[in-house]
Amino acid sequence: QVHLMESGGGSVQAGGSRRLSCAISGNTRSNCMGWFRQAPGKEREREGVATLFADGTPYFADSVKGRFTISQDADKTTLYLQMNNLKPEDSDMYYCAAAPLLAKPYCSEISKSNFPYWGQGTQVTVSS
Repeated sequence: QVHLMESGGGSVQAGGSRRLSCAISGNTRSNCMGWFRQAPGKEREREGVATLFADGTPYFADSVKGRFTISQDADKTTLYLQMNNLKPEDSDMYYCAAAPLLAKPYCSEISKSNFPYWGQGTQVTVSS
């Protein structure tokens, strides 16, 4: 079992930065960790933002490349998403996810269907 809890959401102006955190408990040694986002009421449109494989390899959606980074602390108990140069279209609920047994090729897909464990989400609102 993996338990995830996001924090760090809030309101920010366009061009600003925000760092999201995800506290990980239970099995902290997942092969693949990820961040996803979705608009309220649009479960089927949960979009992959970034994933991080256990060897430190990150993967990013095209929409956030060059602006977002994903990282994890040394003891694997916290996952981060650093968001820079935020745009209004980045406004969404952001979710942390874990896939303990996922192989690297699947981690690179940044697909929600590969992740069995999810946090409750944290809202990010970017104003223009």
